[in-house]
Amino acid sequence: MMLIIRNDGERPCNANVKLRRRTPGSNQVDWFVLGDPEVLRAAGHHVVTLHDGWYADDSGGGVAVFGPYWEIRDTPFTVREVAPDPAPLSKPHDHDDEIVNVRRAIFGA
Repeated sequence: MMLIIRNDGERPCNANVKLRRRTPGSNQVDWFVLGDPEVLRAAGHHVVTLHDGWYADDSGGGVAVFGPYWEIRDTPFTVREVAPDPAPLSKPHDHDDEIVNVRRAIFGA
């Protein structure tokens, strides 16, 4: 999960840092990291969870977040790094890939 550790500028140890920016409207620093928010809070960090949206950095790029996915961008249109694809869902039934005649299934024709 992508989230922010907000502090006075000291790089958080034991965190997978992806991007850094100055906190908008403050003299603190936001560290965009991957991790479990509860574990990071227990380690004493000030954690800010992210929602879907665009989080600009200080150099014209930023982080795009949509659901569980994130992208680190050098510009709003240039992707540098993306979230890894999640593991494929297992098929619970063998007949999930069979072809269905939708017209017959709905209207009986």
